[in-house]
Amino acid sequence: MFKRQGGGQLSEWRVVWVADPGRWGTLPTEGILGVQDLPGAVARIGLRPGDPVFLAPDCTVDRGLLDYVRSAEFQLLERESKRNYATDTRPLLAFLSSRGVSWRDATRQDLRDYRHWRCASPENPGRISGTKWDREAAAFTKLFKWGKVYPLPVDVSRREDRAADSVGARVSWLTPRTWGLWSDVGLRGHTRTGIAAPEWESRTELRNTSFVQLLLSSGLRRQEGGALLTFELPTQRLSHGRYLHGRVAGALTRSKKSRTFYASVDAVGQVETYISSERAWAVQRAQETGRYERLPSMRLVTKVTHGLKPKVEWVDTRGVVGEQELSRLGWRERQWLFLEGPEGPEPAWLWLTEQGLPMDPDRWNGVFRGANLRCEEVLLTREEREIKREFRLAEVRGKSPYATPHSCRHSMALYMLILLNELFESRYGLTKKDRRDFALLFGDPWWLVKTLLGHADVETTKRYYLGPVAHLQLESILAAAGTIDEGRDVEDLDGVFARLARETAGIQDIDTVVETTS
Repeated sequence: MFKRQGGGQLSEWRVVWVADPGRWGTLPTEGILGVQDLPGAVARIGLRPGDPVFLAPDCTVDRGLLDYVRSAEFQLLERESKRNYATDTRPLLAFLSSRGVSWRDATRQDLRDYRHWRCASPENPGRISGTKWDREAAAFTKLFKWGKVYPLPVDVSRREDRAADSVGARVSWLTPRTWGLWSDVGLRGHTRTGIAAPEWESRTELRNTSFVQLLLSSGLRRQEGGALLTFELPTQRLSHGRYLHGRVAGALTRSKKSRTFYASVDAVGQVETYISSERAWAVQRAQETGRYERLPSMRLVTKVTHGLKPKVEWVDTRGVVGEQELSRLGWRERQWLFLEGPEGPEPAWLWLTEQGLPMDPDRWNGVFRGANLRCEEVLLTREEREIKREFRLAEVRGKSPYATPHSCRHSMALYMLILLNELFESRYGLTKKDRRDFALLFGDPWWLVKTLLGHADVETTKRYYLGPVAHLQLESILAAAGTIDEGRDVEDLDGVFARLARETAGIQDIDTVVETTS
């Protein structure tokens, strides 16, 4: 049915969310509030799955905010942006209601007072950062502009309404060997001595480690890698290389443009092992219990075309035939796609739950959170664990690696920058003139990493991902790391990363972990 967010007090505003098809639960036969077909009624007034509905303190639906949600300005937002905007707007509505002010009557003074409370008031135990305020200000600006509230109580385009301490993006890097520690302890259940704990049991270990390795190898975002279909797994190997390349659909990317991505042979091989073992078992169990037969929506793929614009053709449970370009299939629509397997239909979606059903991309956050907690449990003392992470000393934080899905992307970018610089300097032995000519033809390491990440502008790569190391003279670091002997693997860069971790804030390296936990 509707999913609710908000406090339990009657004075609070609340937000409920329109459910996806098939996820309304069991509705009473007599209807709800006199409405027999609630999903149909919601659709008829122009609300879509994932849309918010604002409930005033008296539990009535605010008509003005309902019109705003149905407006073209709001409906053009991505579903995640809708959720963020609604979540950010709810506390403001509660603040204004406490003053007896409707959102349509809000003044600049009201918003200044609210900003002070949110960001600066010592009486507020949950103050937010400048980055968070800028996101909220963007949501408020859109609402007030749509509602023609003038003068605008807040305008994110005005300098005075933006936070001076806003940070463009949080970067989180782990060196390759620290990722190894995090995966071994957090995902494989290893102890401090490097062996699996006797009580460890994880039926999704291969799935989780395969996903992490794929993201680390490719730099894909959580949604990009988490919504891949089985037939999108890279299979075409680069000449004389250890990488495969594939295409990520534009509908899954932030830019809405398809792009090529690269993944190592080892990472893809691990995913293939997951497909033939863990995943196959989950599918088999789901088929035996008839779980797929009970799904409200299923599209059986009949053909996948090739070429510049591959298409997927299907037939649904009602016999209706359809088709769509692969690049235009969003992640929710992809969950409806099934392939005819040896024992019946099975999901085309790559990553499955233990029940054999498609795993929503945002559920990977829970996998990473569990791995982080496992690392803390193994690598920290009980006294250290009792202190909240944000209050721990740097020495204590350095004992236990901490990662998010986006850390994989950050770490891949850093690794490729170091590797490309090493190749330019040591393997190719390019002079400054040679490097200048090479950059004109193929781009410098920054440009190449920008291409791998799918950024539109190389300055985005420098500013948001690799800014903290931009000041370092990588040439001197690499020179200090020693020359590459003939036949030595150019990817043996542990010494380079160790020095970067010592000289640059924000890079987690295993050396620190070992020294403080031994």
